Amino acid sequence: MPLLTTPYAELDLIRQPEQANDPLQAFDAADEYLLAQLHAQAPDANCRVLVLNDSFGAVAANLAGKVQVTSSGDSHLAHMALEKNLARNGLPFDSVPFVPASEHWQGPFDRVLLRVPKTLALLEEQLIRLQGQLAPTAQVIAGAMVKHLPRAAGDLLEKYIGPVQASLAQKKARLLTATLAERPLARSPYPSRYRLDTPALELLNHANVFCREGLDIGTRAFLPHLPRDLGRARVADLGCGNGVLAIASALANPDAEYTLVDESYMAVQSARENWRAALGERPATFEAADGLAGVEKQSLDVVLCNPPFHQQQVVGDFLAWRMFQQAREALVVGGALYIVGNRHLGYHSKLARLFRGVEQVAATPKFVILKARK
Repeated sequence: MPLLTTPYAELDLIRQPEQANDPLQAFDAADEYLLAQLHAQAPDANCRVLVLNDSFGAVAANLAGKVQVTSSGDSHLAHMALEKNLARNGLPFDSVPFVPASEHWQGPFDRVLLRVPKTLALLEEQLIRLQGQLAPTAQVIAGAMVKHLPRAAGDLLEKYIGPVQASLAQKKARLLTATLAERPLARSPYPSRYRLDTPALELLNHANVFCREGLDIGTRAFLPHLPRDLGRARVADLGCGNGVLAIASALANPDAEYTLVDESYMAVQSARENWRAALGERPATFEAADGLAGVEKQSLDVVLCNPPFHQQQVVGDFLAWRMFQQAREALVVGGALYIVGNRHLGYHSKLARLFRGVEQVAATPKFVILKARK
């Protein structure tokens, strides 16, 4: 894989999660452009820089030891990538502080280097949180590949930070530089909420939660077919989002034990708050993690999963396949993985390569609900 060479460093970087012969690199031209722009401003070692949404640590790792850098974002995998890439390049794994999106950072910051996220609600929430966290001469420099840069990103920067200057494109990347100006204090519209009739729930959703404005159609197809009569089963909701699968299952299985896992910090935050609202002090475990990678082998009886089919802008079944493998490792012999998936993704044949038996529990014109037994 090519090295990332910038005015600050030459780094050997990897993506997370790792996969053999990964054809994708852990940085792009927008990362290079952001770093070149900052370097051209000649910040001194005391300059406080906040890096947002740095997918694999490429930007923050470059700045380690050069300025006072803090990294923040909503991806646990991004946090893992930052630590691994620091260590991979001879730097202490904890040399760049990381603040999960479920927590608040502490300014004032002189510069913010921001990768425009796929979810504009996350961008809006981050810009609102920057109010009161910026030094008087601060700039917010947002970078993206041109094909992934919506006009609304510039509008949000203008609304919450100040006047925006767009750069020329370089290697199909562009920067938007917002200079701090007086703006009225804004109140965040997040978290948002929506109601379900069956089960009767109001679900809270922080800014980066998938299908924040309403229940996604895959989960809607899954809910009527969640397993019942689980007794004291140990159940994991893998890729839990706002926690709706685990909560609905827990309401129907009062003695079961639940673990809710997602790589999004805001998803886990939402799931925890929704669980408390629906189930009070009933114990459960909530964890931002790399799926079930850290779970003890043969420690679960049931895994519920609505698997993703993309990572940032990259579409594919790599993450889903990995989640199926993790579920198999974590399940006891005789345990079961329940999933919902688009018919065209062919999950039945993939699961049959890992599990002893795979059966179709239900189907709609678009989705299948499958049970795979170990």
